[in-house]
Amino acid sequence: MGSVDQGSSPDTGFLSFIGAHEFFSPELWRAAITEFVSTAFLLLTLTLAIMACLDYNDTSSKLLIPFAVFFIAFLLLIYAVPLSGGHMNPVFTFIAVLRGLITITRAIIYILAQCLGSIMGFFVIKSVMAQSEVEKYALGGCRIGGLGPGTALVVEVTSNFVVLLVGVTVGFDKRRWEELGSAMVCVVVAGSFALGVFVSTVITGRADYGGAGLNPARCLGPALWYGGPLWDGHWVFWCGPFLACIIYFGYSLTLPQKGLVLGESHIVKQIRVSCLGGNNSLEHYHGKV
Repeated sequence: MGSVDQGSSPDTGFLSFIGAHEFFSPELWRAAITEFVSTAFLLLTLTLAIMACLDYNDTSSKLLIPFAVFFIAFLLLIYAVPLSGGHMNPVFTFIAVLRGLITITRAIIYILAQCLGSIMGFFVIKSVMAQSEVEKYALGGCRIGGLGPGTALVVEVTSNFVVLLVGVTVGFDKRRWEELGSAMVCVVVAGSFALGVFVSTVITGRADYGGAGLNPARCLGPALWYGGPLWDGHWVFWCGPFLACIIYFGYSLTLPQKGLVLGESHIVKQIRVSCLGGNNSLEHYHGKV
């Protein structure tokens, strides 16, 4: 049994557990700026590309959307992964916290940066786009349409779980990074986004439903700038992804832990050490997504 550090206090243990020391780290703020910029450009380019696909007024044009999502997400991941981990999505930041890969402090700063990036990206779209197009597509916002909150929540949870199952399982596995290389891992993660979009857009067959949000920050920007119907059922696009994270985290505990970056034992150890005192700073790691 190790000796308990008598010099530590509950407050110190808590601050260390949440990674409060990172708040004063220049590296964290540089990474947060990367998250802000990459999220803004991701949502800007994705929204314009999706609108361009839908402008064909052809049912088959929806099949082009997953390809656009894949290509744009891959390019932004290649840029952002080495700098901040390339989350660009509160979903990946939240699951990274659950897996013990980043501190709570870093997660809060990242999510704020992602939301601000969304607000900035959609401000640019609103500023340059014709008002008729803004009205036609509701600024590319997230709408449940006539689907109903309950059904929309099921689709949101399912689609996000698909993304987590493919993207996070591969992205957080050290063996896959060594075997595939960073570029191929980015391909897999971008493909998981495209798969989630495909599933959510074809599963209902409803023209008034644009598919799962897959990114709460993406739904926030248009809701703030456009408002109106985008606030109807807006909670679905936040609760759904985070519920999917919790379900996936529970499922991931059943997976073989050998070769994974960090298992569940890490976060349990952090809680234990925080209560007892001592050096318990999280291993510095940015998730890959």
